[in-house]
Amino acid sequence: MAACALLRVAAADDYPSRTVRIVDGFGPGSTPDLVSRLFGQWFSEHLGQPFVVENRTGAGGNVAAETVLAAPADGYTLLGCVTAHAINVSVYQKLDYNFLRDFAPVGGIVRFPMVLLVNPAFPATTFPEFIAYAKANPGKVNVASPGVGTPMHVAIEMLNMMTGIDLVHVPYRGAAPGMTDVIAGQVQAFIITVSTASGFIKAGKVRPLAVTGATRSDVPADIPSIGETLPGFDAATWNGVCAPKGTPAAAIDKLNGNIRGALADPTIKERIKNLGGEIEPMSVAAFGKFMADETAKWAKVVEFAHIKTE
Repeated sequence: MAACALLRVAAADDYPSRTVRIVDGFGPGSTPDLVSRLFGQWFSEHLGQPFVVENRTGAGGNVAAETVLAAPADGYTLLGCVTAHAINVSVYQKLDYNFLRDFAPVGGIVRFPMVLLVNPAFPATTFPEFIAYAKANPGKVNVASPGVGTPMHVAIEMLNMMTGIDLVHVPYRGAAPGMTDVIAGQVQAFIITVSTASGFIKAGKVRPLAVTGATRSDVPADIPSIGETLPGFDAATWNGVCAPKGTPAAAIDKLNGNIRGALADPTIKERIKNLGGEIEPMSVAAFGKFMADETAKWAKVVEFAHIKTE
């Protein structure tokens, strides 16, 4: 037993002894990519080995997940895991992995609030007025999202599920064309991250009605939350780090400690705030529970809305 304990300590001391890959499922310059690079730099500086971000785009993050699972579970290939991975389990019919079964939690990093926007000409000026209008006009309020199965799409369907209204989901290929059509009045509303929307809000091109969290966000602090009117509603995008199941606990614990150390650093806090995010430090166990809770929550919404994709 003493020998085993010494081996575990040695493994923790030795890790990492070579380059570590952080596989990101989204393109260079995307928010998940920027978060992965921010923490890759921190790990490199504090753990003494290069942490290199590798972009493997496709299928809403599934290509990246499969890339990580094809590598040895030794702590040298990590996944920049995001909300999409918790949703994809239910949305995709032919998935070669299971998010909870095949991935070990390492740590949560950041949460990005989303916001419900409307065209300035839309008659509702508050979230309760929006719900009242939608109830009075079933099937006539179109809400844009960046695509089928995205966190924004399932947030729209969660509104339908929890209120009994009939919002019509209008998927776009990305945020930019959706924002263009909301501003032009082609669709009435949009759910998107606060960071994407902030410039348009400040310019008065769209009207924010509510952030999609249970409570008000720090970024921005003056917009009511949906949860204030609709208790239990909570939807946001988030970023964390996962590893293949079976990765040594010593490596995971070391990474988790460094994530939490980074999130306590004023410079990192400021960088995250500038990205429109809120820090989300968690222990390994807490992040594992969070992953499970998110997967279960979105599975109910996906089943309700019959969201399916190949």
